[in-house]
Amino acid sequence: MSGMSREREKREGGTVLAIAKLAVKYILLCALIIVFVGPFFWLVSIALRGSGNIYSLRLIPEKPTFMNFVDTWRKFELWRPFVNSVIVAVASLTLNVFLASLAAYPLARLKFPGRDLVFFLLLSTMMIPFQLYMIPLFLTCLKLGLANNLAGIVLPASVGAFGIYLIKQYYHTIPGDLEEAARIDGAGEFAIWWRIMFPLTKPAIATLAIFTFVGNWSSFLWPLIVIDREELYTLPVAIAKLSGAFIDKTQYLAAGSVIAISPVIILFLFMQRYFISGISLGAVKG
Repeated sequence: MSGMSREREKREGGTVLAIAKLAVKYILLCALIIVFVGPFFWLVSIALRGSGNIYSLRLIPEKPTFMNFVDTWRKFELWRPFVNSVIVAVASLTLNVFLASLAAYPLARLKFPGRDLVFFLLLSTMMIPFQLYMIPLFLTCLKLGLANNLAGIVLPASVGAFGIYLIKQYYHTIPGDLEEAARIDGAGEFAIWWRIMFPLTKPAIATLAIFTFVGNWSSFLWPLIVIDREELYTLPVAIAKLSGAFIDKTQYLAAGSVIAISPVIILFLFMQRYFISGISLGAVKG
């Protein structure tokens, strides 16, 4: 009997320990949610507040109103920089996905002299901070007539070493039998890439698309340098100007920030399945 009692106590102790570990895990997860998501909900709360004390600790306003969003959109003509940001982000995303996938294919699947050296040099560019080549890049845009033009924002960000690396690593996970079968059928390398390899990299493409969209959507320094015409401002630059125009209307600043963040959240919600699988499968294999 004593042996059975000790066995029962041991099982109960293990159960209590497992429950305690699970409780600690959920407490830590809740704390992380508060840290990362809490500021966004607070921003939305301020954007929905009307007159009165906007800095009260109430998360849900007493009389929520959407007029702050309407006034910000109309008075500051936020629709214009919003459209400019959409053009820049979508164009950069399209070019990045196409060019990075095209450049990654020979680096991953073809054998040619100097392949590893080329890939090493590409990765080396990731160690160079943007501030180091910012001025030469701006002078180049001036000579090419890209200043004060949305193309001056898009083209310098049309492809990056990170995107090539990400797609290349995912290509390594695709069996080579598919290519050999296509070559036997007479397909060329471009046809193999476009019809077989490119469609199979949807998770990695979705991951790159999200990173590219977020990076170009939230980019502030380069658009501020290359654009000085107000009608060509992107959303981050316009929000910075907004802080000076409505310095006494914190609700407007919060509303403009929520408008700027919303497309990124929507994009991630639609593509999170591909994003998670791309991170777990493509980015960690080589």
